[in-house]
Amino acid sequence: MTSQPTVRSGDKPWPDNDRRICLAADIEQYSRFDTPGQRTAQAQLARVLRTAAELSGLDHGTWSVQPQGDMEFAVLPAGTSEQLVLGEYVTHLAAELGGYNATRRPAGRMRLRLAIDTGVAATAALGFSGPAPIAVARYLNAPEVKRALAAAGSTSLAVVISDRLYQDVVRLRLHGHDPEQYRRIHVEQKGFAGYGWVRLPGVDPQDVGEFRPDTPEGGPRPPARAAAERPSFVQQDVHGTAV
Repeated sequence: MTSQPTVRSGDKPWPDNDRRICLAADIEQYSRFDTPGQRTAQAQLARVLRTAAELSGLDHGTWSVQPQGDMEFAVLPAGTSEQLVLGEYVTHLAAELGGYNATRRPAGRMRLRLAIDTGVAATAALGFSGPAPIAVARYLNAPEVKRALAAAGSTSLAVVISDRLYQDVVRLRLHGHDPEQYRRIHVEQKGFAGYGWVRLPGVDPQDVGEFRPDTPEGGPRPPARAAAERPSFVQQDVHGTAV
């Protein structure tokens, strides 16, 4: 994962087998803002991420953070609860975004994509290395996630998690996690290929429709699939909608 050399970390270099929760948040359509608007958006991105962490009982000051203007990538301390991050942290982040946007005109509202994975992450000369940071970057920029957020005008947040987190936490319904709130996608970018699961807090997944691949300009669009014909992904008696 390439990066700017500004990494805030109070930790010593980590070994290559150190497993951490990695997450990244990116502002939708950041380039539409003028220069003062970009300054405001960056400040608000930092604020909502920090506030959501504090309200969830997480110490944002202990996160190893790699800011990149319209995006923040973070590696959380070892032992951070996956259930807490996927649950309370996401809930508080959605609430903070909703509260901020309620005070802004449409042109000034901020919407985010949030990607989360867990796995090997190590410090490197310009930031972080390892499969988890790479996976987070690929999930964050997946066209399916961008389309999901664009299609859901009533929410300010789209969350995509790795299949590993879905299977270990969500599928088991730990701490009230609901598998029915997630839609499965397949991500292929820059040599990375894997399944991810998308959630739009506060939005019924059945109201969004399919996250179809882009259709070439002027080319035929695939026919819409009737709701009753939508395929289901079934694993160990837990159902989630497959895309």
